[in-house]
Amino acid sequence: MLTVQPGEWLGMLGGGQLGRMFTHAAQSLGYKVCVLDPDADSPAGAVADHHLHAGYLDAAALEWLAAKCKAVTTEFENVPAGALSQLAAHVFVAPAAKAVGVAQDRIREKRFVDSLGIPVAPYRVVTRSDELHELPSSLFPAILKTARLGYDGKGQSVVVDAHEARNAFDRMKHVPCVLEKKLRLRQEVSCIVSRSQDGSSVTFPVAENEHRNGILAISVVPACVLPQVEQQARALATQIAQALAYVGVLCVEFFVLDDGRLVVNEIAPRPHNSGHTTIDANRTSQFEQQARILAGLPLGDTSAHSPSVMLNLLGDLWFRHGDRKEPPWADVLQDTRAKLHLYGKREPRPGRKMGHLTLLGDTREQSIEQAVRAAKLLGLAPPRSI
Repeated sequence: MLTVQPGEWLGMLGGGQLGRMFTHAAQSLGYKVCVLDPDADSPAGAVADHHLHAGYLDAAALEWLAAKCKAVTTEFENVPAGALSQLAAHVFVAPAAKAVGVAQDRIREKRFVDSLGIPVAPYRVVTRSDELHELPSSLFPAILKTARLGYDGKGQSVVVDAHEARNAFDRMKHVPCVLEKKLRLRQEVSCIVSRSQDGSSVTFPVAENEHRNGILAISVVPACVLPQVEQQARALATQIAQALAYVGVLCVEFFVLDDGRLVVNEIAPRPHNSGHTTIDANRTSQFEQQARILAGLPLGDTSAHSPSVMLNLLGDLWFRHGDRKEPPWADVLQDTRAKLHLYGKREPRPGRKMGHLTLLGDTREQSIEQAVRAAKLLGLAPPRSI
């Protein structure tokens, strides 16, 4: 097993906010971090010990990264497979390209989870228009999703019948897609599992999530689920990580159906927005765990010391009254247990993730009450389902 000593270099492919929070965590453990990202103003590059301002397939940059760093990880699943393969020939890379490749493609992902005997929503693979002609009516209403590069609701279209599905497939330029039955849900939850180089694994408490316009808006921990649902989510997330021979931090998103059954929605081979509360509410954050795993250190304690709620802060907040104006952070932070995390992005834009706010409480109910007050101050809609 590779062990990286403090003072040595860890590499990060990707310069977004997940990379930024990993960088902070790795630096707190004594590591130096090199970020490879093509954006000169990337959030992670701004705080890294070195920023390689280059494309992910830049041969010289990848060679430099492999020579400088003892181990390399990623912050997003759509990093080119060629970059991971080139790096892996010279340096330890986690997660491995093979595991990331499953999560990069919804077709492979669905088939993989299905092959484990873990429930997924009824679906059909769509690669040609004629495959949409005679779909059973029981599959509708449905969501047509591009197999690759879709996230935060992008590359998706809700369709009520085969005719609408064909029109949506035409708009998507006939790229490979998955048509997935739209299920009746009680709630959405997620479980983050951490798996080390030696195969040991631990899970974080299950989060209850609310999405708006396809983007995660709110996460509450602990989730309001039966103990057996929590246990099953943890077990299934661990099973998926083990089957992938995964090394790193992995999130599994689940649907909880009206009858209480769990169905896997998708997997994310990286830290996840629903795990942001772990920075302030857990003994070990998902980002410290990512750094520990990459460096070959023991896994940290994932238990929560406080119930928490995470509010996702999008660029819309800066334009509530038309012209750009900074949100009322001082008012929000009158709550002394509110934790504000801004990602260092210069330009707010509608839908752009600018930061998150975590509210801590002595009880789940108290943290939700504090989140409702903070949401009101920020002009956010209050939680719908929690």
